[in-house]
This record gives sequence, structure tokens and C-alpha cells, in this order.
Amino acid sequence: MICTQCPRQCNVDRSFSKGYCNEYEKIKIAKYCLFNFEEPLISGKNGSGAIFFCGCSLKCVFCQNYDISSLDRGKEISVEELAQIFKYLESIGAENINLVNPTHYAMQIIEALKIYRPSIPIVYNTHGYEKIETLKLLAPYIDVYLPDFKYYDNACVKKYSNCCDYVDVTKKALKFMREQKKDIIKDGKILSGMIVRHLIMPLMTDQSILILSWIKQNLPNTMVSLMAQYIPYGIANEFKEINRRITKREYQKVVETYLDLNLTGYVQERESADTVYIPKWDY
Repeated sequence: MICTQCPRQCNVDRSFSKGYCNEYEKIKIAKYCLFNFEEPLISGKNGSGAIFFCGCSLKCVFCQNYDISSLDRGKEISVEELAQIFKYLESIGAENINLVNPTHYAMQIIEALKIYRPSIPIVYNTHGYEKIETLKLLAPYIDVYLPDFKYYDNACVKKYSNCCDYVDVTKKALKFMREQKKDIIKDGKILSGMIVRHLIMPLMTDQSILILSWIKQNLPNTMVSLMAQYIPYGIANEFKEINRRITKREYQKVVETYLDLNLTGYVQERESADTVYIPKWDY
């Protein structure tokens, strides 16, 4: 498979070589489980049926899932096995199928959903750096979009995620996602729609304000999950300026903007920055 699934366009034959994502063509996952630490509309009562994919097309130095996104800890499975995981999670009461970091396995996920399409919503849980052509192929299969919008300055993206065009690509991707689904919420669960996540980071409050303002203007009536869970992880200790948690002042500045813009969704408590919420990668 000559891979052009993500905006990296590395054109690597993943049948024989790893792509930029650090993965071959065969699916590799680190864990699947009922997961209760997503937004309440996603977790619901029983938990989201999360599937954590290995590798990543973005490579953030501070990633809380660094062990699987960059160090590649996990187990290879077939497309048929992925379809069986969908069925299993549905059978144990998952509120949805939550595809965590799925970008570089988009085509394999489509094939698995052709084998077995659960009756519960499919959640596309992504860093936001997505190729429109790939999103168009995925669109018939996705019910809920859960993208990040991480940065508003490509210089920061280059430094911390080794990417030069994240901002423009992600803006286009988010607009496309918003056009695909209207929000449908029933009994405390999101059945269709979109929630945009943004993580407050040290020394980046000005970017947070620009991101929230852009969402308000360009994605009207879209729920925003403002996250305060940043902890120095991965190789963040190599970057002094982000090798700390956010301060109370940074947190309050961004939250005030969120409230002033009259955004809806979730505001995470600053105390949520704790490694206890990082899963154990035990497959």
C-alpha cells in the first residue's frame, strides 16, 4: 500500500516499510476497553469503547500517549480482528466505538467497518491534522468527530510536532467535519455531531485565545472541550519552556476567554493534570 492517507504524503509502501507514522500497513493497537475519561457525552454511563491505535502522523514531543504514538508499544492485529473488537465492545455495553488516533489506519478502519458496522456511534478521535480526501472516504462511516485544535502558530507546530502546515490543514479539516454532521444528543449521549478539543499549554495562552475565537467565528454552535490536563510527558523535558504544568494564571486567562465568547461544552479543572488518567498499555 503506497500510503497517502495523511497530509504528510510520505508515499511509502507500508507493506514493506514504515511510514512517517512509524507503522507498517498492518494495524497495531495498544489497548481496547471501556474508557470513562472522555467528555461525559462521549463516555456516557457505561464508558466509551476506546481503541488506542499505535503510531502517529503528528509526533508531539509532549504526547501523553508517547509510549504508543512514538515508541510503538502494542500488538499487530488484522482487519478482521479489528471488526471483532468492534463487535466485542458493543456487546459489553460500550456507548460508542471510539477510534483514538486513527488517521494513519483510515483505509483499514473502513475495511473493518465494512465487515462489521456496529449499531452504536463511531467516534473519530483525532489530532485534527487530516487530509480532506481521506475524510471524504471516511464520512459515510463516522457519526461523531472529536478533533483537537492544538496550535495557532506554525512555528510552535514545527518545534513541538515537526509539522509546518498544521494550522491551515486543521482549519480546513475542522470545517469539513462540521459540515458532515449536525449535533444529535439524546439521554446524555452524543449520537451525531462534533466536539472540538483544545489543550491549554504553558506560554501559549495567546494561541488558545486565537483558537477559541476562530472556533466561535468559523464553527458556530460547536461544542468545545477546553482541556487543562497538560503534564510534561514524552520528551517534553528537553524543552524547558513546556517542561511544567500550566499555571493558575494561564488557566484563568483562557477560561475567561471561553466564557466571554459564550462557548458551550466542557471546561476541565486544572487539577485534572495527573498521570492517573493515562491508560496502562497492556493490550
